[in-house]
Amino acid sequence: MRERIEHIKQTVTSWPGMSANPHRFGGLEFNLGKVEIGHIHANGMVDIPFNTKIRTQLLDEKRAEPHHLLPETGWITFYIRSEADVEQALWLFRLSYLFYASRPGNRAAVGDQLDMTAEIQALGLSDTLSGVFANVSGVQHETE
Repeated sequence: MRERIEHIKQTVTSWPGMSANPHRFGGLEFNLGKVEIGHIHANGMVDIPFNTKIRTQLLDEKRAEPHHLLPETGWITFYIRSEADVEQALWLFRLSYLFYASRPGNRAAVGDQLDMTAEIQALGLSDTLSGVFANVSGVQHETE
């Protein structure tokens, strides 16, 4: 599990404005400036904050589970059990990163290094999730 967590850490901290810090409940927290975009525990449990609309769609699409302690909030939980799960965890972290990077107060941490529309397209969101994301973030996803 340590190698998987290290791979996630190296990937997420390579994104503009990102850092990794110890999480208050153990594990590793990822921050965009001062905003937490999610954390990972040593056992491979990933917790990521979204708003409730995005969380609901992620649950509907079976991309995550309700948060293990706070199931009625926007937080999700995802368990890394295999190597394939690492890519899904990275996908969820990237979605969170783009969600928080799209917020005006966080744009300074990212700078002008991201083409948000292209970044969202690269995630391959479902049409429904793309619509939810656009409604809450203001970033439009162009369909082909």
